[in-house]
Amino acid sequence: MLDREDLYKKCVEFHGHSCGGLLVGFRAALCAMERFGLDGRAQDEELVCVAENDACGVDAIQALLGCTAGKGNLIFRLRGKQAFTFYERKSGESFRISLKNLEFADRESKRAFMESAASEEIFDSGEAPFPLPGEARIYSSQSCAACGERTAEPWLRVKDGRLLCLDCLEKESR
Repeated sequence: MLDREDLYKKCVEFHGHSCGGLLVGFRAALCAMERFGLDGRAQDEELVCVAENDACGVDAIQALLGCTAGKGNLIFRLRGKQAFTFYERKSGESFRISLKNLEFADRESKRAFMESAASEEIFDSGEAPFPLPGEARIYSSQSCAACGERTAEPWLRVKDGRLLCLDCLEKESR
């Protein structure tokens, strides 16, 4: 049995403070843990989260689920929504949740609700809207012809026969 209080403390430690946004991500992470029967963090890319925002709640996803941008199993699809799509590679199971549009009299009542309500009361749930993303790829890097900084190949562009990073391409295009 997962101790919610300890798990939330872990999120707060990672994020730096407690706030409403972190609580949304905490509940989203708990929802994924419940749906997939997880009791801990992903060690590698076995669990994937596509976050539709880059707000505080994403830190709870990282802290509890082990989905991180660096491992490639936290993918940002920025839409400004409190919505998350989760995939479990082993089972092939996936789902998307989005925060319901709920009204509260004040912050305290909202917090109490978020802490105690069932996931179904907090989030609308549905099918994943897109297929499971592929595993993270490691690309070769090349030196930018203008600044000399090594840049992963997908982020280089060819201009006048030279490989340029996006920053140098932008400077030269002005």
